[in-house]
Amino acid sequence: MPVDHEKDRRGGGPDRADEPRYGVTSEVGALRTVLLHRPGAELRRLTPRNNDQLLFDGIPWVERAQQEHDTFADVLGGRGVEVLLLSDLLAETIAASGAARIQGISAAVDARRLGHALADELAAYLRGVPAAELAEILMAGMTFDELPFGPDAASLVRRMHHGADFVIAPLPNLLFTRDSSFWVGPRVAITSLALPARMRETSLTDLIYAFHPRFLGVRRAYESHTAPIEGGDVLLLAPGVVAVGVGERTSPAGAEALARSLFDDGLAHTVLVVPIAQTRATMHLDTVCTMVDTDAVVMYPAVRDELCAFTIHREDDYAVREGGGGVTMRGPDPFLPAAAEAMGIGKLRVIDTGLDGVTAEREQWDDGNNTLAVAPGVVIAYERNEMTNARLLDAGIEVLPIPGSELGSGRGGPRCLSCPLARDDV
Repeated sequence: MPVDHEKDRRGGGPDRADEPRYGVTSEVGALRTVLLHRPGAELRRLTPRNNDQLLFDGIPWVERAQQEHDTFADVLGGRGVEVLLLSDLLAETIAASGAARIQGISAAVDARRLGHALADELAAYLRGVPAAELAEILMAGMTFDELPFGPDAASLVRRMHHGADFVIAPLPNLLFTRDSSFWVGPRVAITSLALPARMRETSLTDLIYAFHPRFLGVRRAYESHTAPIEGGDVLLLAPGVVAVGVGERTSPAGAEALARSLFDDGLAHTVLVVPIAQTRATMHLDTVCTMVDTDAVVMYPAVRDELCAFTIHREDDYAVREGGGGVTMRGPDPFLPAAAEAMGIGKLRVIDTGLDGVTAEREQWDDGNNTLAVAPGVVIAYERNEMTNARLLDAGIEVLPIPGSELGSGRGGPRCLSCPLARDDV
């Protein structure tokens, strides 16, 4: 059967006219479909004792976080964006596939930590739990007190743990759907998250893309279970041009592996690898820079002149055949000129956050740079970043403000909260 190259350009999914098509080639093309996770019971697991370990700066007011997230979803829906919720997709996936159920349980129940006796008993119980309930457990976790077995179970592990300790850890950072997967062209990339509190998130994302009927036939752009790479570090600057931040979460090996995979699949011709500070405030590239138009970025001014890039370029077929290794590398060079050159434009417009150093630092901490474009020149931003939003408006960018006082307690803005599945080309 001949290969349908036109289908590959359109995106993955079943070959039926009534099925949605997925694919993303830029940061700013009109957004059509997005994956979100409405905060739920997993946030109620946060306490002053564990919030640092679970990567939250405070204990969020869950009901208010849900209200803020609902506003976010409503704003997206008001712009004609189809909003998919991860919890719904996960429950539907488990209901549709026995293999997904087994795989999800296997990723959550760790015999090395629980011991084989308790792990086997817990796994057997979970295999019989209804799909929606199991999805909730995989997201929100389970404590030893919540185990469905009597207290006299023959498990030393159980006897030596406190009842409030987690037998399955919760995943409060599921809220930030950007990190565990991202799309490049018609393919989805499954990431490898760096910190222990987040590692299991990709197991749920993987289940959805592998087994949910919506995504049958979708091909993978990249999978890595070794070299860390997170979606918040990946910016699609233009069709074929990808920037990858390397810092606290994404490693140089992860960035190089992604670049070579994208080149091999013909999904990119240039990857700019951008070193960023390995700090909590700048955990991802999109905490200091996001695109707001086809030729414009909003950027934390403290890094504007410091950011550099190593440019990795795919060589043409002739060079590869002659033994050139497939890629060329150069740098480091200043990021903004290197990005503009790779994008084929004269210069990137830069909109700074804040008029002075203190204001800029405050607004960067509160995700002023972390905007989500819903169309060229139209972005969603937290309403609290008044100075940054005013500068965006002055630069001709339409701002759709949303509340984020509680959503931001995990240090993530509208871009972090969303994984675009489909955008129009630009």
